[in-house]
Formats: sequence, C-alpha cells, structure tokens
Amino acid sequence: MTSAPSDPTLERHFKGHRDNVTSVDFSCNMKQIATGSHDSCVMIWNMKPQMRAYRFDGHKDAVTSVQFSPSGHLVASASRDKTVRLWMPSMKAESTAFRAHTATVRSVNFSGDGQNLVTASDDKTIKVWTVHRQKFLFSLNQHINWVRCAKFSPDDRLIVSSSDDKTIKLWDKNSRECIHSFYEHAGYANHVDFHPSGTCIAAASTDNSVKVWDIRSHKMLQHYQVHSGAVNSLSFHPAGNFLITASSDSTMKILDLVEGKLLYTLHGHQGPVTCVAFSRTGEYFASGGSDEQVMVWKSNFDCAEGSDGARLQHKTTSSLQTLPASSTAHPAFNSHPSGLRSQASEPSEYCNGQDSHTAVHTQSNSRSHSRATQSHTHRHLSASSSSTHQTQTRGVPQDSPQVQAQSQASDGGVPPGLASTLEHIIGQLDILTQTVSILEQRLTLTEDKLKECLENQMEIGLHLQRQGEV
Repeated sequence: MTSAPSDPTLERHFKGHRDNVTSVDFSCNMKQIATGSHDSCVMIWNMKPQMRAYRFDGHKDAVTSVQFSPSGHLVASASRDKTVRLWMPSMKAESTAFRAHTATVRSVNFSGDGQNLVTASDDKTIKVWTVHRQKFLFSLNQHINWVRCAKFSPDDRLIVSSSDDKTIKLWDKNSRECIHSFYEHAGYANHVDFHPSGTCIAAASTDNSVKVWDIRSHKMLQHYQVHSGAVNSLSFHPAGNFLITASSDSTMKILDLVEGKLLYTLHGHQGPVTCVAFSRTGEYFASGGSDEQVMVWKSNFDCAEGSDGARLQHKTTSSLQTLPASSTAHPAFNSHPSGLRSQASEPSEYCNGQDSHTAVHTQSNSRSHSRATQSHTHRHLSASSSSTHQTQTRGVPQDSPQVQAQSQASDGGVPPGLASTLEHIIGQLDILTQTVSILEQRLTLTEDKLKECLENQMEIGLHLQRQGEV
C-alpha cells in the first residue's frame, strides 16, 4: 500500500552568488549541486551542511549554463566570455578552457555517454565537441538569430535547439541535418528539452506558455498558459510524469503531464525564477533566481509512485501520444484555456498548512478535464523567509530507503558492489581525462614559452652579429 502524495517542501537554501543565478544542476549521487551566475562564478554546493561550498573563478564574464557530466566527476560551464570550461568539482578547482564560439555561449550539455558536448551561442551556431581534448567535431548552422539552448536526446541520436528566430529545430546528429522546425509565433523559446522517453520535447517560451510537441508526428500535444510572465526554464521529472517550470512571474509551476493539469504553484524567490532542475531520481528539485538565491525542494508529490517510475513513464508517453493536437477537440489544451488561465493569478493570502516549511493555499477548480469530468485541486506553496532560515542548516538525508530503492531500481538489477566499482572506474577515467587535458595545456604553454625564448635568443644573436660587423 502506497502513501498519498504530499506537498513539496523547501529543504535547503543556499546564498553565495552576487548576481542572478542562471543555471542549476544536480550531481548523479545527489551530493553536490552546481550553479552558474552573472557574477562570473561557478559554485558547487555540498548537500551535507557541514561541508563548505566551492567557488570557481575562471570565467571573465557571466556564466550562462552549467551541467554535471553523467558520472558526476566533471562540470561544464558556458559563459558570455565565449568560452566553455570543464571543472573537477573539488577544492582544487582545476579546469580546462576552450574558446567555443565567437559570441556568448548560452548553453552547454553533455551527451548521455559523457563523451560529447553540445554548445549553443549568440553567433547563431550549435557546435558539438569531444570532452577529451575538447576537439571540435561539427557545427549546425541553420538558425538565423541567437541560439538560446541545445540538448542531446536521451539516446544521443538527436539534438534539439531553440533560437530567437522563433524556431525550435530537431537535428540528426549523424547526418548533421535539420529534420524538422517547429515555429513559435508569439515569442521565442528560452529553454527546450527532451522528455525522458525521447518521443517528445517541451519548450519554455517568452510568450508565457509551455508547449509539448511530438517529435515524430510533429504535432503539439499540450499547451499550458499558466504563467503571467516569460517562462525561463523547465525540467522533466525522470519518470516523465511531471514537468516543472520557472518564470519571470516569480513562480514555479508543477504540471501533471498524465492528467494534463496544473498541480502546484510554488512561491519562494523574490523576483524572476531563472532556472530549475530535477535531481536524477526526481526526489528533489532545485531553483535559482534573480534574487541570487538557490533553493532545494523535496518533491514529495511523487512518493506514491515510488518504484513504479517505469510504468508511469510508459503511461505518460502513451497519454501524450494519444492526445489530439486539435484545440477544439481538447479544451484542456486550448491556446487560452479558461481554467488554466484563471490559475495564473495568485491569491494575496495563504492559510497555514501543517508543514512548518510552507504555507499552503488550496484552490478548488471545477474545470472539466480532458480525460474525466471531475474537479481537481491546485495548491499554492509559499516558502517564507523564516522557514528558509530554519532550513538553511538542515541536511538532506543521503541514505534514505527511498533514495536507495530508486538507485537500485535504476541500476537495472546490477549488484550494488559492482555498480559502485563501475562508478568508481568511470570517475577515475574522467579524472584521468581531465588530468591529461591539463597536462596537455601546460605542455603547450611550455612549448610556446620555449619557442619565444629561442626566438629572443636568435634576435639577440643577430643583433650582436650586426654590432660586430659595425
């Protein structure tokens, strides 16, 4: 018997950036969180309260995107300084840097196997690189304006990109050709990502909307008009049943993709919420904002699903596949659904909930939904400053039964000892790759210095020879 889902709760609160937080990502083991900021720094936050955060200085301008490698032993960062850096997330803060583009690099994303990087830039291009030696592989060049975001598909066969030219493009990685363009008419997509099944994409748009598209039929499956400001970021729950969005209206929204409805509105940041990401298990999610704060939330709403993640992902995928694109046939997914539009206006008062971390407002909505004529409950959750202070020193349990069960399930039956050994080997290979890259970089610098010394010596010799002739 499974317990009923409960409301998300604020678990940790980090403050250390000196400007807008632009990007956030969890390590695979949930022990660290990486963030980037307009303050030009990358921060690595440790989930254990007694462990200090690391500040990585290296970029010469705003950091626009950060991501952990699949193994968790590297962090990639993109910057307005036109470079990408690869960091080892430890106290040493060693990194290699390469000039990736001729303009601001907006996003960086690892492939699923950790071997490649895809970058998107204001120079209107998307580029793919090897992680080892940061070797340039190829460029995708059909966008005619800034490219905001580029992501690999779960199987690494496709790349999706979004641009200020109001298109979202799907690319075949092997043929390097654009296989389809989705057109945004009212705005452009700030952020785009693949559904965990790889069959759909979701786009966060400046026209305040969130759209879900089928990449095979090229039809729009769902359209949410729940925000009153530009949507800056989104993240799929790993099971594929939920989507979380971050908006300039200062809220985050949690959408139930199976039922096609808004579940929660989260308040916590003062000002625009700029980035959001689920952890690898989906048990937590993190958010960053223009208020320079990073917040870590416990999901809770998916606790009833537990180990049924695979079943729910199949259910979600099937549901998305069968939803008609016609707005007249599906009132829930109209361009301006009255039920969802009314949810975007937030109440000015909240009644106290039982949880000390949040004040909960329950709003009943009698909108008929696409699959059953019934009312649903939409909750507003607000993280107060006092609760934030209380949770600042609170730790997140690392070895809870739920985390262990989910990690074992995700290993596909691999014995824990073997999985740990393999993870250690992968980590050591990552560190070895990074060390070789650093040594290569230092060797190149040494060679350049030696060449410079030889040239200077030759010039001195010629100068002395001329003086002797005179």
